[in-house]
This record gives sequence, C-alpha cells and structure tokens, in this order.
Amino acid sequence: MYFKDIIGQDGALDMLRQAVAEGRIPHAQLICGPEGTGKLAVALAYARYLCCAHRNGSDACGECPSCKKFDKLVHPDLHFAFPIYKKDSNKPAYSDDFIDRWRQAALETPYMNLNQWMDHIGAENQQGMIYASQSEEIIRKLTLKSSEGGYKVMIIWMAEKMNGECSNKLLKMIEEPPAQTVFLLVAENPDLLLPTIQSRVQRLTLRPIEEGLIARALCERFGLVDADARQIAHAAAGNWRQAVETIHLGNSAKEHIELFMTLMRKSYMRDLKGMRQWSETVAAMGREPQKNFLIYCQRMIRESFVCNFRRPEINYMNADEANFTSRFAPFVNEKNIFGIMDELSEAQRHIEQNVNAKMVFFDLALKMIMLLKN
Repeated sequence: MYFKDIIGQDGALDMLRQAVAEGRIPHAQLICGPEGTGKLAVALAYARYLCCAHRNGSDACGECPSCKKFDKLVHPDLHFAFPIYKKDSNKPAYSDDFIDRWRQAALETPYMNLNQWMDHIGAENQQGMIYASQSEEIIRKLTLKSSEGGYKVMIIWMAEKMNGECSNKLLKMIEEPPAQTVFLLVAENPDLLLPTIQSRVQRLTLRPIEEGLIARALCERFGLVDADARQIAHAAAGNWRQAVETIHLGNSAKEHIELFMTLMRKSYMRDLKGMRQWSETVAAMGREPQKNFLIYCQRMIRESFVCNFRRPEINYMNADEANFTSRFAPFVNEKNIFGIMDELSEAQRHIEQNVNAKMVFFDLALKMIMLLKN
C-alpha cells in the first residue's frame, strides 16, 4: 500500500508527509474515522513511507529493500496487533497466531471491517479482542533493537478492542517508547479507548470519502460506466468498502435486505408463526453477523424515515433497498422512529452480551408489531 493507492484523504496524507519532511514525527498517532475511509490503508502506507530508504516528497520509492519487504508486509521492523479469538481458553492468545492470514487480508482488502476479518479467521460466534497477553508481546518486540537501523512501527488495528488490562500495560510504552519507535493506533470508535490512551496520542481523523472520488475509483479499478459508478458511490455514503461490496453483491448483502423486509412484513401482518421462523433463522447466524444485521436494520430505518422527505440526494440505498423503501417509508414516522431505533439498539446490546439470540430476535419482532402500528 502506497499513498497513491489511497482514495481521497489528501489533507491527512499531506499532514503525514509534512511531519516527516520537518522531522516532527509523533511517537504515537491515532488514525480514526468511520468504516471504509481507509484507516488501515493510511497506516500501512505511512509505515512504508517512514521505513523507505529513498522516499521522495510524495511517496515511498517502491524499489529499496524496505519497500520490497513491505510488498509482503514482512519487514522485520513492522509489527501488528489486531483482534483475535482464543483457540484454547487455557492458553494466552497472540495476534501472531494469525499473522499469515492477517498479512493476506491486509494486502487484499485493506479497507476491511472487523466482521470481515473475524469471518476470515473462522471466529464464528466468538468476539474479537486484543488480549492482555498481546501487550506483553508488544513491549517485548519494541524493546528489541531495530533490525534495519530505522524506524520500528507498531500498528494496532481496531485499537478500541484492547481490553482494559492490555491498555493499561501499554500506557508507559506509548508515552515513552524507545527511540525511533512509532505507534499507529487505528480505530473506528476512538472514544472507547481509555482516556489515558487518548491523551497520549496525536489524533488524525479521516473523513468519509467524497462521492466523486469513489465514483472515479470505481470506474478506474472495476471498469464501471460513469452512471453506475455514481449511483453506487452515492449509496456508499463515503464508505469505499461498502461501494466494493455493492459491486460484488454477495449472499450476506442480499440476505440482509431479505431478512429486513421479512421482519417488517411479518410484524405488520402480526404473523406470529412467520415471526418465530424468522427469529430462528437469524438466531442460527453467528454473533458477529447478527450484530452486523442489526446495524444494517438501523441504517434502513434511517433511510426509510428520510425517504419521506422526498430528497433522494440524502438517501443512500441500492436499487433493491430503494424499491422496498418506497412502499415501506410511510410506516416510519416521527411517532415511532425513536422507538424502533431504541429497540434495534437494545437488541444489538443484548447480542453483544450473549443473551439467547432466539429470545432477542423474537422479542424484537413482537415489539415491531406495536411500533409499526403507530
């Protein structure tokens, strides 16, 4: 990943280049922003730029030994920490247990989200976390001498997934790292980080990618015609991952809209048998897909409400979603939208707390009956 490969974010990239040119490289940075804005991609490109032996004013050279190693993410002074699950509850868990899969995923899909990563490593129902044992491994690696005499870079992806013990153990290292050591914390929800961590890092916030830039990248990288690219870019709402997923509309994306439509139809019809079957279907999914679906439902309720204003420029849906919403939107109004969103958020919290999924989703369907009648 090079700076030139990143879609948009010119302002953020200019700040990083300027800091390097002026020798003002922060020892710890927090790269944050919404999903699909390129946080990991920026971290990878910046790490390459720092370690490049012949970087120019705009990017890494791509030819030096350091860049060749970055092509495979095997540079000895580049280290990673990321959420994983425990294969054995009786043994400590380290990110390096999954390092080969991580390198593959980071190279192929640097705009990936947590759900994609957990699916990639076969986590099933288990929650991704950066465990306390990982902090000890980070400290061990960074106290060693640089292998190639330059910068040592530690990228902590989804840093908000560090548990409390892990975060506390890293405080001193983040505040006073060894010379030429750079921490790059990547987070979507930076406010979930400990305040003591937040106070020790310099924040770089990425914004949603401009619609025109996404459309242009879709044309260049996937050969789309301009009209299709613009439609997809608008629906993606600044999220490159979402735009790519729309192109490769897989089973999960189709499943989400089908499940959402079924929930609303069965609840409106008070079809208890159908609602029970629906809840059993969703309960059979893994915890992460269930959470992802509930997030999707919240987005669709928002889109349905906005649809009532008849301002298509502020709606972000694909063709299938827009077709359903054109008929469903009148049932989402100022009398029930807050109630519906509250119930979906509560269901998401319950799933995160490992409450029985069948109970959560059947209860949600029952509550939709009264809410939709409003």
